[in-house]
Amino acid sequence: MARADDAGAAPDTTDAPDATAQVLARAAVNAMEAVGGYAAGVYLRSPTTGLLLMAVFTGLPLQLFRPWWRMQVNRPYPVAEAYRSGQAVHLPDAESAMRRFPQLTAGLPFPFGSLYEPVTAGTERFGVLVVLREATPGIPVGTADRERLRGAAEQLAADLTALAAAGARTLWEGDPVGVPAPPPEAGAEGARRAADRLAQAVLSLDREGRIGYVNTAAEDLLGVDGPHLRGRLLWEALPWLGHPAYEDHFRAGFMSGEPVHFPARRGRHAPGQWLSVDLYPAADGVTLTLGTSAKPAYAPESRAGPDVGADADVDVDADMDAYEDLDASADEASALYRPVALAIALTEAVTARQVSAVVTEELLPAFGGRQLAIYLLDERHLHLAWEIGFPQGFLDRFDGVSLDVRLPGVETLTTGRPMFFESMQHLAAAYPGIPLDADVGARAFLPLIASGRPVGSCILGFDSPRGFSPEDRTVLTALAGLIAQALARARRYDSEVELARGLQSALLPHRLPVREHVDTVGRYLPGTQGMEVGGDWYDVVETGTGLLALVIGDVQGHGVAAAATMGQLRSAVRAFALSGSTPAQVVSGTNQLLIDLDPGQFASCCYMLLDPASGSVTAARAGHPQPLLRHPDGRTEVLDLAGGVVLGIDLEASYPVTELRLTTGSVLALYTDGLVEKPGLDIDVGVERLRTALAAARPSPLTETADRLISEAGNTADRPDDIALLLASRTGGDP
Repeated sequence: MARADDAGAAPDTTDAPDATAQVLARAAVNAMEAVGGYAAGVYLRSPTTGLLLMAVFTGLPLQLFRPWWRMQVNRPYPVAEAYRSGQAVHLPDAESAMRRFPQLTAGLPFPFGSLYEPVTAGTERFGVLVVLREATPGIPVGTADRERLRGAAEQLAADLTALAAAGARTLWEGDPVGVPAPPPEAGAEGARRAADRLAQAVLSLDREGRIGYVNTAAEDLLGVDGPHLRGRLLWEALPWLGHPAYEDHFRAGFMSGEPVHFPARRGRHAPGQWLSVDLYPAADGVTLTLGTSAKPAYAPESRAGPDVGADADVDVDADMDAYEDLDASADEASALYRPVALAIALTEAVTARQVSAVVTEELLPAFGGRQLAIYLLDERHLHLAWEIGFPQGFLDRFDGVSLDVRLPGVETLTTGRPMFFESMQHLAAAYPGIPLDADVGARAFLPLIASGRPVGSCILGFDSPRGFSPEDRTVLTALAGLIAQALARARRYDSEVELARGLQSALLPHRLPVREHVDTVGRYLPGTQGMEVGGDWYDVVETGTGLLALVIGDVQGHGVAAAATMGQLRSAVRAFALSGSTPAQVVSGTNQLLIDLDPGQFASCCYMLLDPASGSVTAARAGHPQPLLRHPDGRTEVLDLAGGVVLGIDLEASYPVTELRLTTGSVLALYTDGLVEKPGLDIDVGVERLRTALAAARPSPLTETADRLISEAGNTADRPDDIALLLASRTGGDP
């Protein structure tokens, strides 16, 4: 295994001599050794928004992990989760991985532990550092290992920051770089002589699949001298073992630590073509043995099930013929897991765009497709909802077609029958005069029908002519049903979101009152997860006594229910304020109203009554974060307002009042917790960050101050909660 003797020594990365690859390789090797792993790698951002690419990998055969070279940041994988959240993910065993990330274990159903540490520097997110190691069932990752891995990620972030400052690339493009191990040792002379006496073919591999020792029986069986094999990757030296049909067995052997046995065929027409392959893994390498067999006596040992006896009536030759007919391309190497991954991923998608994106990321690579279009049915017309890979504007002519038009995308839905065209010529012959986007290729048209109800149609495009086997047709048709169900669910969700957004937009103030001596500015940002609408609100109310009520609140939850409750509470607060109630009366009355309206629902609130002329303030608080006050000299403090429990908990709750005064030039900041809370961080850290930002901001114009305070949260792609912010500045009146 490649080693870095000290922090300044980089492994040999002859395939990528640039400085970035050297830094990444060193970080991966050092992290692997620091936490006792057997493999490690680094994912970096790519030029494609939302896409991470594996940049370097060491410790295991790189080609066995091709399905995971690309990682969309919105996917339910631990790499994506660590990148999105900025928090480490530690999976000590298969049970924890299955519980949190079933899509990962669908593709790698082996006992192993894995650690994922985000590589960040301030607000800059570079990628994720990954280490694989032996599973520790029931034993969580220890504090020391967590700290060591975090230290390795911090060092990598510092190195990448320095490289970026020097003009080096920190976005990754292309395939990952494998960090090679040192050349394998042939072993002691006595051990070699002992192995040479064996009649069974024996090869030793390092943990990256590189051949070390080859005994005499292996040379005779393979017809290749040992010197021509040693030092080469197994799958390069013996290409027939690189077939996709065998990849899962090699993954099991290298990752699980358990022996693996399976039959393999050297060549379709080679005499004596069947060989039994046995893998015996250990921490420092893998022993591979080969035995001749006219026909396999057992089926592959894998997650498919137990061994099949020699007397079982199984046509293994026919099965392997089918494997041989497959295109052993890089994309097809991962096809075994794509349908499973698609099914799991569709359960995570909640909007129509997310469903379409999942289909793009999972279905197209599984079948080698390059084009995708999804049409949704609305009032007997098909409307284009998603497209990728087609010439720009080509599909516009089909947008909005009615169900009585003779087109394959229409007829597949009206008949409920999938349609497969193995070439563009076949498509043109079946539909004379139909516009074609290419002269060469193949197309599949799939009906999207959920619970007997038509949803739309899906078009898959391929750059080259291709056949569609019965298995392909069956799988694609079944997956179309899953896609239809996900889209039907997403359309219902989208309708609810539209309703909630409209409700929330109507309930939030469209303009704030303009008063002499006081400026007020409000800002609202929806969350980016789930419903994307919530119960945060702000308001400024002119009371009948000439005072100005400043209000901010946060209803628990998201969606239509939270937005509706928010509207009721906002209306109640306005009514209490206009009636001349004191802050204590306003908050107490709103608390009683919420308990009457919806027992079990609760909300936080801060209500402040400001005299614009004198600057005097009386305030009541119900479980809400403390406001900030910026003094004219720039000094900024977190206020210490007395308060009571959140609204909706205790009918008899009381809410004490705090008095303070705003001097001319001071700025008051009220906010909801979405602005200061981040998963895994104490809220006090967020409050202090906001206080520092307010202190550094210019007090005027107030709109720029509000934009600055909310900009960091607004630029965060993964925002679990919505945010409300209300600023008030004294511009005149009594000093």
